[in-house]
Amino acid sequence: MFRKHLTALTVSAAALGAVTVPAIAQEFEGVTVNILTRPGYVIAGPLAERGVDFEALTGAKIVVTEVPFAEIFPKIQNDWATGTNSIDVGVFAAGWGVELDAAGLLEDLDPYVAADDKIQLDDIAPYFREFGQKVGGKTKLLMVDGDFQMVYYRTDVLSAAGLEPPKTWEDYLDVASKIHGTDMNGDGEADYGSCIFKKRNAQSYFAIQTFAAPIVQTQGTAQGFHFDNATMKPIVNNAGWKKAFELYKATGEFGPPEELNMDIGDTRALFKAGRCGLLVEWGDPGTLQLDDDASAVKGKIFAIAGVGSREVLDRETGELVPVSAESAPYAVDGINYSPFAAFGGWAGAINAKADQKTKDAAYAFLSYMNQPAQSGIDVTIGATGYNPYRISQLSSTEPWVKAGMPAELAENYLGAINSALANPNMSSDMKIPGAQQYTAVVLDTELARYLAGEISVEEALENIEEGWEEITEDFGRDEQIAAQALALGE
Repeated sequence: MFRKHLTALTVSAAALGAVTVPAIAQEFEGVTVNILTRPGYVIAGPLAERGVDFEALTGAKIVVTEVPFAEIFPKIQNDWATGTNSIDVGVFAAGWGVELDAAGLLEDLDPYVAADDKIQLDDIAPYFREFGQKVGGKTKLLMVDGDFQMVYYRTDVLSAAGLEPPKTWEDYLDVASKIHGTDMNGDGEADYGSCIFKKRNAQSYFAIQTFAAPIVQTQGTAQGFHFDNATMKPIVNNAGWKKAFELYKATGEFGPPEELNMDIGDTRALFKAGRCGLLVEWGDPGTLQLDDDASAVKGKIFAIAGVGSREVLDRETGELVPVSAESAPYAVDGINYSPFAAFGGWAGAINAKADQKTKDAAYAFLSYMNQPAQSGIDVTIGATGYNPYRISQLSSTEPWVKAGMPAELAENYLGAINSALANPNMSSDMKIPGAQQYTAVVLDTELARYLAGEISVEEALENIEEGWEEITEDFGRDEQIAAQALALGE
């Protein structure tokens, strides 16, 4: 799929006036750049394929190694911290860079960017440029993908049922209940009102934060929704997160019976087969519905920038209050929205201890992946797993229509993404040391136990609060307060 777009790549590069060939051909002859990232074609595949092209242009050999998602961060951290240095580049969640940088493991990319006349930094959307690529105001990563979660709906299914797309999570449950059990793909079998990946030790902990953000965060991105920024006391054991947990669990009434064992690949297979009326996802469904195996839903899966809440958390009391000008100043028509930058996007970082020639080649390759001529094509191909993060990728529907997206869908898809990015109350993924432990371990474990009926919601939230406090103490409260300020741009 990817290779057939190489002709278009040449045309696109010429149209954009971009110079994609390095100034000195074969300048990295004999240099090998070892990259570690996630398994499968998504993310890893395009790195390897573009690596072949990059080697032909520069001489640098790009070697991509894949490990299970849960192993990416610890392997990179251990390799770089111990001085093993078998990994030159890590491609991982942008938010993980804060912890690695705090240990002095990331190369400062600002000098490279300053000398780079191809990267077009101002074309990267402000959120991804300032929150994704930078740590403490310095560029430490380069994006290859821009991520946040949205809600998607089958426009044909809702239309046939006389329903409007949901605006709140209560609406989501109401719509799901009314379409659940209908035949959505014409095969004579009952399909599902909602599809959400809820498998333990996978990515469910991102989706629960998408539910919580509009209930807990009301004062803008810098407020955050995990901690009291002044003290790093968790803001999780309260009525806001309790409501999010209960709503999240309730969606299971209208989902696949095996949903607790489903990861994102499983739910994607279901919606591509036309079996989901609503789903929570990253930006991928917009383009994945163009794949050959998604003909049942092509042009039918529309996006909503964010689903909100008419009640928000009063942080002083820990209780819920109605949305008002005071409680939620960014609310629209009585609903507080806070699109969640789940994961924040895949980004590449360079091992600060690599030798200089390798670092030069590594930066040149990450820049090559990031530049408009390459990335502008990659984000329109669903199989890559890359979602748009550049202004040029979000300003015109033309490239998307050329990639096979119906014009109406392209307008909806880009409109939803732009709306989310423009929201001053957009919520950020956790980007402090220990982020993986806070979310992928503690939050994920207790959420899974609650969903499985092992513990009550009250017990889950108490356990999360206790676990988060322990992690904060381990890293140092004052240090975490400072890291949180840097992560949220204060």
